[in-house]
Amino acid sequence: MDRHPTVEATAEDIASMEIRGAATIGAAAAAALREQAESSDAETPEAFRAELRAAARRLHETRPTAVSLPNSLRYVLRRMDGTDVPALRSSVVDAATAFEVRLDRAQSQLGAIGANRLQDGDVVMTHCHSTDALACVEAAVEQGKHVEAIVKETRPRLQGHITARQLREMGVPVTLIVDNAARRYLDDADHVLVGADAIAADGSVINKIGTSGLAVNARERGVPIVVAAQTIKLHPATMTGHTVEIEMRDEREVVDDEERATIGGIEVENPAFDVTPPRYVDAIVTESGQFPPESIVTLMRELFGDGVADPWLDPEER
Repeated sequence: MDRHPTVEATAEDIASMEIRGAATIGAAAAAALREQAESSDAETPEAFRAELRAAARRLHETRPTAVSLPNSLRYVLRRMDGTDVPALRSSVVDAATAFEVRLDRAQSQLGAIGANRLQDGDVVMTHCHSTDALACVEAAVEQGKHVEAIVKETRPRLQGHITARQLREMGVPVTLIVDNAARRYLDDADHVLVGADAIAADGSVINKIGTSGLAVNARERGVPIVVAAQTIKLHPATMTGHTVEIEMRDEREVVDDEERATIGGIEVENPAFDVTPPRYVDAIVTESGQFPPESIVTLMRELFGDGVADPWLDPEER
């Protein structure tokens, strides 16, 4: 049972963050499963299903916090259906393509809803890089609103630089600030606008480390916190008591080997995400509408039911 080279390359690119952003990760994973299905030379339905599950497991292990990844795998694998290999192959190809189309529409729909929160002349403060958050700003600009942005650089990987560049391409005036200056500049902001890597059933928001502290400061300053997140960011496993794993990334993102040796014997921790409690969030904007965080579980149940199995596991492991 061989994995298609696209599966392995996609897994490596997701793990290294060459592929980033929930929608991009989800689309890449679905496309990799499609490649696996199209190239499969499995002779039996059982072998084909096992091959697709193995490919999905390889993809799933790369980014434990990026919930769009397992949600994309669920979407495709739960629609794998048929009594022979050609039918199974066709169902996977169709499901992966449908998922990509859904993602394309979701972001524009979300952006239009989020833009309604922004008024002409508003200033937004951003943290990290989120295509969902940027979709809200882009839609507002397309409506003729003047929007400005205060962009946190977001260490250690400086994803804020990506946000700043893309906002400038939209014609949005940008002020780039170091992370520690956020509190000082909150008085100049009308909204804090961030994305999410995952949203739990209680409305907690898992996003780039630093989001929680920004939200606490924003609430104290009276600045609304808006989270823009497609429904693929909802974490259905949290409905059944599972917690969201916080990914620890390579310490060399914080300090390189040479500098570490110069400093001496230290421990370095580099958590990628933190958890913002729902009491600090004013609204979660999705392609299905705008929700207070406390009601997000209702949407989650509508989409996923009361519990979700992991279809990439072999039947005896579930």
